[in-house]
Amino acid sequence: MNGFLANAIIYILAAIVCVPIAKKLGMGSVLGYLIAGILIGPYLLGFITNEGQGQDIMHATEFGVVMMLFLIGLELEPKNLWKMRQLILQIGLSQVLVTAALIFVIGVLLDVSWQISLAIGLSMALSSTAIVLQSLKEKNQMNSPNGRLSFGVLLMQDIAVIPILALLPLLITGDATPTDEATGIHGLIDSLPGWAQTLSIVGAIGIVVVLGQFGFGPLLNWVAKSRLRELFTASALLIVVGISFLMELVGLSPALGSFLAGVILANSPYRHALESDLEPFKGLLLGLFFMAVGSTINFNLIFTNAPVIISLTLGIIILKTVILLIIGKTKKLRLTNNLSFAIGLSQVGEFSFVTYAFALQLGIFAQSTSDTLMAVTALSMTITPILIVLLDKVINPAISKTQKVLEKEMDSIDEHNKVILVGFGHFGSTLGRFLRANGVEATILDSDPDRVDYLRKMGFKVYFGDGTRGELLHSAGAGQASILISAIDNTEYSIKLVELCKEEFPHLEVMIRAKNRYDAFELMEMGVKNIYREHLDTSIRMGEDVLKKLGFRAHTVHRLAKQFRDYDENALKVLVNFKDNKDEYISKNRQQIEMQESLLSGELMRKFSVNDHTWDSDSIKEADNS
Repeated sequence: MNGFLANAIIYILAAIVCVPIAKKLGMGSVLGYLIAGILIGPYLLGFITNEGQGQDIMHATEFGVVMMLFLIGLELEPKNLWKMRQLILQIGLSQVLVTAALIFVIGVLLDVSWQISLAIGLSMALSSTAIVLQSLKEKNQMNSPNGRLSFGVLLMQDIAVIPILALLPLLITGDATPTDEATGIHGLIDSLPGWAQTLSIVGAIGIVVVLGQFGFGPLLNWVAKSRLRELFTASALLIVVGISFLMELVGLSPALGSFLAGVILANSPYRHALESDLEPFKGLLLGLFFMAVGSTINFNLIFTNAPVIISLTLGIIILKTVILLIIGKTKKLRLTNNLSFAIGLSQVGEFSFVTYAFALQLGIFAQSTSDTLMAVTALSMTITPILIVLLDKVINPAISKTQKVLEKEMDSIDEHNKVILVGFGHFGSTLGRFLRANGVEATILDSDPDRVDYLRKMGFKVYFGDGTRGELLHSAGAGQASILISAIDNTEYSIKLVELCKEEFPHLEVMIRAKNRYDAFELMEMGVKNIYREHLDTSIRMGEDVLKKLGFRAHTVHRLAKQFRDYDENALKVLVNFKDNKDEYISKNRQQIEMQESLLSGELMRKFSVNDHTWDSDSIKEADNS
């Protein structure tokens, strides 16, 4: 039982056992998959071996990388890339060039040939898109400062793979001899000189771009008319496999081809259909990739050359961490965010496996060099998730605690009002101005020192301090105030504030800003009654204006808007009980919408049948006469 099905059972069983344990211990799914792969790999328990009919582990790894990079490419819509151009070019390009240059210099100083040093430097400058994005998504940090910076760097690295692979053939010297793996299908361009190979690679990429612009659209459109979903998915896979095959013809990696296919299809009207079809497989394929990486860590090689392997691994992690810390410092990241950004990207990435294999095929690397680099890469990808766990659980909390002592001293507050307003950004400042214009003074708190200084210059009386700290609220007069308003666009912050008020200021009427209904659900479960969703009132106000322009009278519109708002708030109290059950939530939501529309329709017909004169719009009268 050494076949595909037996291996599949072992992979799935190992994941089911290891990943939940890792998650429960707070280590994240990535580390769980890596540990599962290490356990079942050929160097520990030996359930999966590299012997037999074709090295199943490496095939699984290649398939996982191909599909993973297609999905990543599918998310990189060109217009979004253009919006991020400064972040990608300035930060991402700086990281790639500086890291590659330093590794190149170190290699040359260690008497390694400049061609090999440059190939190693360019390869090790790359980080793992899969590990970093998976970690950020699990911690819900994609939109955090370090999350946005990490994504920009990863985009640049993914794009940089194309010129790196195009550059490698130019590094071939007269002493370089392609390996046996470079023959066969790669022989189509291997006999050409380096410059001709580079032209072939650029030409193949050009063909892919042209096909993406003029070929894939008509193909998917034709298949979509069949209304067979499985045929549509098969067509997408045909595009991926076809482009990957073309990449192989010119000696590039299928993974790079699938990435290019994803980027090209990201601009297609069928992008969302492709994402919905392939999304269910995404997590499983990423897990397969991580397990394959774990199972291919060559512990025999590591134990044989432990000083060299471990020194190289720790050296590259430290070097990349220092470079990224400096880059994060230039972007004014806080220390905790900067450490998360730097350590998160400190490993060597999956694309490096591609560049190692290509350099080996071209004869730039010897087999021993390639094996050593692959061991270092796999080990760095295993160590980084462990470092991230230590950072999140131990280091960052300790730094945050220290920073609270060393941070800017809170302002002394010399006024006490009935209302305390926490957060004075766009939302809070509008609210504060409205209250002040109507004779209500509020004690305003904000934790952004730059914003506080700016607002003071504009004439606002704003106090610096963290509203989730009890001593600050005490000095702001929370003991005597009646209402506390949180205008912060951060649900976690608002939850801390609610918990603090429950413990120390239970008499306060707490009014909380919520981004959407899901944030509102979380606050409702804590017993918060005064919740204000950001876009609800704006949406209803626009609807009121539409009705007025269609001829509805102002008092009628006002009444209908109030009823709609009341119905929606009541529906929220029902739906909160089903928020964790998707099917039940959808069913109850549909019932609430139908009930709401029925009640409003009945109200509308009753009022208008009594008051026909309310339809006094000239445009409607003209329409009736025509």
